[in-house]
Amino acid sequence: MSEEKITKPTPAVAQAKSKKRRHQDPEIGAKKRRKSAFDEDDEYLDLEAGINKKIALIDNLLLADHIAKKMRRFGTDLPPVELSRLDISPSSITDTTSFLKTRSLDNLPEFLEQFADPKQLGEAPKTNGSPHTIIVTSAGLRAADIVRSVRKYQTKDNTVAKLFAKHIKVKESVELLEKCRTGIAVGTPVRLYDLVENSALKLDNLERLVIDASHIDQKKRGIMDMKDTMMPLARWLARPEFKEKYIEAEKPLQLLFF
Repeated sequence: MSEEKITKPTPAVAQAKSKKRRHQDPEIGAKKRRKSAFDEDDEYLDLEAGINKKIALIDNLLLADHIAKKMRRFGTDLPPVELSRLDISPSSITDTTSFLKTRSLDNLPEFLEQFADPKQLGEAPKTNGSPHTIIVTSAGLRAADIVRSVRKYQTKDNTVAKLFAKHIKVKESVELLEKCRTGIAVGTPVRLYDLVENSALKLDNLERLVIDASHIDQKKRGIMDMKDTMMPLARWLARPEFKEKYIEAEKPLQLLFF
């Protein structure tokens, strides 16, 4: 007669311990959560300073790829043809990895002066509402902070324009641009786009676009990490006027990521 192998039931205590080990150690009985292609490396995120340090380390080629990935993450409701129109060529982006200081607001003026004539930053084109520099950020409060950081360039003939939605009506922004000469304008993507569309914000003298890309909030999100800001930013950067200026031979439009 063949002997039957008798399997003893596992005690309840042993089963509980086994479950506990699996819960504590993801290597046992569970698959590790795979990191999404869109996740940021926490080692680069300085929450105390509110800075994503990775932006300072990537050149124009990697930035163009980063932007493309973000657009395809948030632009799932757009057809592929429209998404492709929003792509920015690496050659359109100025490599800013040579700026070695922390990308905090204290260092923003020095950043600007490394890539622009410091004297020109304190001047304004003769045409009202026609800045040579536009700084784009994610929200009104952050825009107000940026305005304060570049106020050193403001004079009686050169207004630093605040162009964002929080507490400022479109009509007020239009009136400001119509009556003031401005060398530097600071705003959010949607408000900037709308002001160009109604001809209040003029682009004839524009020489550089500066994107406030390193700043993050307490939820570790920057301007390119939220659909509500990334997609308007993508549409802003892909305006036909800009795409033409990015490739001008003599004096191309600078696209700087701070």
